[in-house]
Amino acid sequence: MATQEDIYELIRQEVDRALGGAAESTGASSRQGHGSGAASPSGSSASQVAPGGVGDSIAIGSDHGGFGLKEKLMAHLRAAGVSVTDCGTFSTDACDYPDFAHEVARRVGEGLCRWGVIVDGAGIGSAMTANKVPGVRAALCYDLSSARNSREHNHANVLTLGAGLIGESLAKQILDTWLATPWGPDRHARRVDKITEVESRYLRR
Repeated sequence: MATQEDIYELIRQEVDRALGGAAESTGASSRQGHGSGAASPSGSSASQVAPGGVGDSIAIGSDHGGFGLKEKLMAHLRAAGVSVTDCGTFSTDACDYPDFAHEVARRVGEGLCRWGVIVDGAGIGSAMTANKVPGVRAALCYDLSSARNSREHNHANVLTLGAGLIGESLAKQILDTWLATPWGPDRHARRVDKITEVESRYLRR
């Protein structure tokens, strides 16, 4: 069974691999109005590389219901040596989850951060909000299988979690698994290209 240090090393390797891949970005990552991680609708493999490079590795945000878990996940990531941008909220005062979900998704969509993590009470509303941002594929994950599937099959670049539905330990395991799982090639990339093609039809020009 993998130790916590093994998981930390997987996270470091995944982030290093993602950041190091910036020089290998192909023409398939042409934005065409999309952001980081957007796949080309041409049928080529989806690129994990944000055009123009990447700033901080992970953007994280929450509403008041997810604040406590967000703080613990940030500490967990920083202990693993991962760079984190805190997008708020910064207290348990009541606030609206779409504001913070949008900020995280915007940073990922514009290529300012490689990945995004959003925590609210159930994780559903934040996923809905984040998926309105071009180039973002947000997935609500509630166990290790959904975390792996969202990455390998769906090329998720934003993770949403429900603080009212899962505990701290499971949330950390989901996050670690999600980060350590690479995007799947071949049929998975082809299907994600089709997701992006659908998105491109409805972008305002």
